[in-house]
Amino acid sequence: MNGRSGEWRNRLAGLLLVAAFAAGGWKIVFREPAANFVPVGQNPFPSARSSDELTSPPTRSRPAQETSPDGSFRFDARFVSATPGKAVHAASLVELRDGRLQAVWFSGSREGAGDVSIQTAVLDPSNLQWGPESTLMGREQLQRGLWRYVKKIGNPVIARRPDGSLLLWMVNVSLGGWAGSSISWVRSTDEGENWSQPRRLVTSPFLNISTLVKAGPVAMTNGDVSLPVYHEFLTKFGEVLRLDSAGQVIDKVRIANSRGSLQPVLLLSDAEHAQVYLRSGAAWALMTSDTSDAGKSWSSTQASAWPNPDSALAGLVTASGGQWLALNPAGKNRDVLALVQAPVGASFDGARRWTVESSVTPQTPISADSFDRLLSAELVARGASEEQAQAYVAGAMRQLCSGGSCAQEFSYPYLLQSRDGHIHLIYTWHRTRIKHVRFDPFQPIPVAAATVKHVPTTH
Repeated sequence: MNGRSGEWRNRLAGLLLVAAFAAGGWKIVFREPAANFVPVGQNPFPSARSSDELTSPPTRSRPAQETSPDGSFRFDARFVSATPGKAVHAASLVELRDGRLQAVWFSGSREGAGDVSIQTAVLDPSNLQWGPESTLMGREQLQRGLWRYVKKIGNPVIARRPDGSLLLWMVNVSLGGWAGSSISWVRSTDEGENWSQPRRLVTSPFLNISTLVKAGPVAMTNGDVSLPVYHEFLTKFGEVLRLDSAGQVIDKVRIANSRGSLQPVLLLSDAEHAQVYLRSGAAWALMTSDTSDAGKSWSSTQASAWPNPDSALAGLVTASGGQWLALNPAGKNRDVLALVQAPVGASFDGARRWTVESSVTPQTPISADSFDRLLSAELVARGASEEQAQAYVAGAMRQLCSGGSCAQEFSYPYLLQSRDGHIHLIYTWHRTRIKHVRFDPFQPIPVAAATVKHVPTTH
C-alpha cells in the first residue's frame, strides 16, 4: 500500500506541475496587450497637484551653494537625518503633493543584519532642512504583516502610482542571501501618513524568489506601471515587470542578453521607445538595451563606453526632455560620483562628466587617520556635533577600512526632478550617511553633443 500511495503522490505532483506550466503558458499566450509608456512631458499622475497649484512656501534661510569639484556646476548639499553609527544604504525619493520630498533608505548595524529597518525623513522645501528620521518598516513588522519569517530587508523604492497613491517596494529574504530575495510592497493613500499591510509581489509561481528592485517605475497609458527589477539566483539578469492598478504582476519581460547585469534603470524617449542602463556584475562596463515597442521586447544588451565598477546607477528624464545618469565613472571602486547628460533617446557615450563628489586620491585608498580627519571635518561643517561625528566615522570605518587603509565611497544614487524644475540627487556617503544634492539643470554650462539613436529591437 505504501508503494502504491507513493506512486500516486508522485503522479499527482507531476500532474500539478504540468498544470502549473500550462497555466503559465496560457497566461503568456493570451495576456492582455501592453499599453504604451506615458510620453515624456505629460503628467502621468493626474491626481497629483501640478506646479501651478502648489502654494509657494515662505522662503527662509537656505544654505549657500557650492561648486562641484571639477567646476562643472553649482549645487546645495546637506545630509539626510540619520542615527549616528548606523550602516545606511540604498535611498530613494518621492515628491509629496505639498512640495515636500520624502526619502527612504535602509539602516542597521550592517547590511543584511536582523536589526535593519526601512527609515524615512521628509524635506521642508522652505528652508531645505530634513526633518527627523523615523522607522517606516521594520523586519518584525514586515514579518507579522506577511505571516512568514523574514531574515533581512533592504533596497526600498518609493514612487507615486498613476492613481496618485504612494507605493513602497522593498527587498526581503526568508532564507539564504540576497539571491533568495523576493519583493514586498505597501501602499499609502494619504501621502505617507499611513501604510497598508505588506503584500508579496508574486513574480514566479515556483518559490517566488530571486527578484530584487533598485530603480523606480514608469507609468503606462492605461494606469499600469513598468517596474525594472533584476534576478540574482545562479545568474544575474534584468527584467521589467508590468504591474496593474492593484499592484499585481501581469507580465514580465527579460532584457535580452543581460546575463551578468543587474539593477536596470529605465529612461523613456517617447510612447514606444525607451532605454535601460544596467550595472555590470562583472565590473566591466555600463550595459544598455533599447525597446521600440513600449517594453514588449528589448534589444540585445551591449556595453556602453562608460566603465562600471560593479556599482548601481540612477537615471532621470526631465520634463523639458533631457536625460541624466548618476554613476560611478571609474573602472574600479566607488570613490567618484558623477552626472552625465544627453538629449532624450541619445547615447551617453562621449557625454561630458559633471563630478558631484570625489576622493582626494581617486582609485587609491587613504590612511585611516586621513579618512577620520576628512569625514569628521565635513560632518562637523554640516552641523554634526563632535560626538556625533565620531560615531558616524566609526560606522564608516567599520565598513570601509581594513589593514590601516580606507576606501572612500559615494554610491547607490537616486535621481528625482521636483515640480519646481530642480534635480535632486541622493546617495550613500561612506556607508554612514545619506547625502542630498540639489541643482538647477538649466545652468548655462556647455554639454557635449550626443547623437540620437534608437537601436532596433531584436525579436
